[in-house]
Amino acid sequence: MDFRLTPRQEELRGAARALTDFIMKYETDCEENNGLPPHAHAEIRDAVLDSGLQAVNMPAEWGGAGLTVLEQVTVQAELGRLTGALWDMVWRPANALSHCTPEQRERYLVPVIRGRRRDCYAVSEPEAGSDPQNLRTTATRTDGGWVLNGEKWFVTVGDHADFMIVLAAAGEERAPTLFLVDKDTTGVEMTRVPRWMHTFVYEHPEFTFTEVFVPDGAVLGEVGQGYDITRSWFTEERLMIAARTIGAAERALELARDWAVERRQFGSPIADFQLVQGMLADCAVDIAVNRAYTHQVAWEADQGGTDRKTLHAKAAIAKLAASEASGRVVDRCVQIFGGRGYDRSYPVERLYRELRVDRIWEGTSEIQRLIIAGELVKRGTGVLRMPSAG
Repeated sequence: MDFRLTPRQEELRGAARALTDFIMKYETDCEENNGLPPHAHAEIRDAVLDSGLQAVNMPAEWGGAGLTVLEQVTVQAELGRLTGALWDMVWRPANALSHCTPEQRERYLVPVIRGRRRDCYAVSEPEAGSDPQNLRTTATRTDGGWVLNGEKWFVTVGDHADFMIVLAAAGEERAPTLFLVDKDTTGVEMTRVPRWMHTFVYEHPEFTFTEVFVPDGAVLGEVGQGYDITRSWFTEERLMIAARTIGAAERALELARDWAVERRQFGSPIADFQLVQGMLADCAVDIAVNRAYTHQVAWEADQGGTDRKTLHAKAAIAKLAASEASGRVVDRCVQIFGGRGYDRSYPVERLYRELRVDRIWEGTSEIQRLIIAGELVKRGTGVLRMPSAG
């Protein structure tokens, strides 16, 4: 086994760190104003394009960076250091858009890759959060297309995006289906923009769909493929969450370590106190172990050969373990900072609020446990094994 980064991966990490350092200067503005003004969005968009890290999950022939899953994890770990969820400004189009027809690709995906459009994913509902199969949004057949009716919550980037990927129960069979819906379509209404615990450069609004007509060409993939397409997206996205939370935890530890070395109490740096040393050591363990496992699963995803359901369960392990470990890390780091760790002008405070959602979105920690346990019960402990070369 060779766990060293390749020259290519090292190059990508360096580019991602440089981009992260550039975007970091917008953190305070984002926190104080709950977002950024248009000129800042334009400056960051240009920096992303200059870095070559736009659409890292899309093929180079379409204009994306065409990175492997492991390379994406390497990039996301650096971007995860940003507060205000500014990592989301380095756009990764929804993986579902890879199912676009050629016509859809030119209208929707290619402009997203180039930074000219933005997508958002509308899946969750008031009665369908962790259980997406309790779907209430419907798509009814009509001449030349479909009519959508329903309500969606937690539509991340919904305020900034100009089109949506909407999951609906299609036809009398209630077949779960994805639809591409331009946000300015008649009947689409952004009804509420909640204020959340974290500061996020974009919002997570609620939308209603009232007699929204979309043509047949708006179906993404095929009728009835909605869950399958979404599930395949979850596997990769959970690995990206694992990577970003690890990056966030590492930044928090760096800050806490420097603070502990410089901050003096009772005549000594607090880094001399064993209770503080214990917290620093526990943080290092949480980060190191979870980074290694996330890289392993990302590597397996690239190699192929791992059963799809097993890989899905391994991604669930990575997301569960890393998100919970990172929460522990940043909690300790706030404690090391003491009162200043509770001050919003300090990154550790912002990371403390922002990392909490990673145990909820893209599948709660409890849902990850059900996925992992289901794999163990049905197929045994193979989910724990490394793949063999033979």
